[in-house]
Amino acid sequence: MVISDHNNPNLIKPTNFQEMGTRKLGNNRRALSVINQSLVEGRAYPCVINKRGLPDKHEICEKKQADPVHRPITRRFAAQIASTQQSHAEENKKPNTLISNWNQFGDVIFIDDEHKSPSDQPVPMSLELTHDKVDQMEEVEMEDITEEPIVDIDSGDANNPLAVVDYVEELHEYYRKTESISCVTPNYMAQQDDINERMRAVLIDWLIEVHDKFDLMQETLFLTINLIDRFLEKQNVMRKKLQLVGLVAMLLACKYEEVSVPVVGDLILISDKAYTRKEVLEMEKLILNTLQFNVSVSTPYVFMKRFLKAAEADKKLELAAFFLIELSLVEYEMLKFPPSLLAAAAVYAAHCTTFGFKQWSKTCEWHTNYSEDQLLDCSRMMVEFHQKAGTGRLTGVYRKYCSSKFNYIAKCEPASFLSENQS
Repeated sequence: MVISDHNNPNLIKPTNFQEMGTRKLGNNRRALSVINQSLVEGRAYPCVINKRGLPDKHEICEKKQADPVHRPITRRFAAQIASTQQSHAEENKKPNTLISNWNQFGDVIFIDDEHKSPSDQPVPMSLELTHDKVDQMEEVEMEDITEEPIVDIDSGDANNPLAVVDYVEELHEYYRKTESISCVTPNYMAQQDDINERMRAVLIDWLIEVHDKFDLMQETLFLTINLIDRFLEKQNVMRKKLQLVGLVAMLLACKYEEVSVPVVGDLILISDKAYTRKEVLEMEKLILNTLQFNVSVSTPYVFMKRFLKAAEADKKLELAAFFLIELSLVEYEMLKFPPSLLAAAAVYAAHCTTFGFKQWSKTCEWHTNYSEDQLLDCSRMMVEFHQKAGTGRLTGVYRKYCSSKFNYIAKCEPASFLSENQS
């Protein structure tokens, strides 16, 4: 068997191992016998190799017959020989076993030029890498891959002019900056002489039923309650006029939000003719002058629609969120929370109610600017309102959302685990 020199293909050299044992392949090359000895002793060796896959034994033999010029051995095959050399040595106990394998393949090995013993040579990195390090690298890569991304919630509405995708972010930044204008002092009822928070709750619970009966838009309800609180904060009202304030606030909200506005006569009828047309119009002027005609405010509704979109809410989750936030509108103690926080907490509590576990995605946190910890207190209060919604005298919201129109969402099991985990 002969091999050709890579520099001079016409030069033919013998491959007899005895002759190669007495001759040198170069000033810096060792005899093949030293390499065979190191292989048998189980030590790795450095070599100049090409990256090529390991072929099958029979495939190698067929390739030798077809191609008289053999190529240098591959890295993978050298690594396999180095890793299995100890088992071969223990099984056969014959140094000639690996040597015969090398003779069979007839490949040429180019030895490193360093004049060091094989034990001093560095082990190839592919052999130094342990299984623990490989597993650790794979685990780090998986963590990078599974990191939760922030979803572009407006990409699907790029062709919808009503979604105003081009400046929707700036619009909600403005809502967030101006929401403090729509807020009232949480204890403003202390300055009222003839009414209290219980009367306010009765009025709002009744207005929610009226709103549903007239089939008005959701924006109208939130604006109605905002007008009532802002007016009561600045104006003392007698008890017998409180219902009139509520009716006129709804009339103003309808004029601002609705296409078809209820007539004054209809509002007088639902109050059981407790007020005259003149009283309604006079109260309308008083409320507008007290609020200085400032009706454009950031209510929880504008935040609800955006946050529900960020949560990728279906119809059930949306109804649950509005059910919880309408329960909160009745409660005087919820005035301490800004509208954006009320909306975010309602979406979070609705998710817990619908799916039965806590989850607040990176997308929701990004668009609401609230973390899960910031929402827990408000969400727990909403869950407590849900637990007692069907009891007591104020059941207007519960009866509204127990109808088929709202898919009986009020009958869902409350997310009691939120209040149970409270520390």
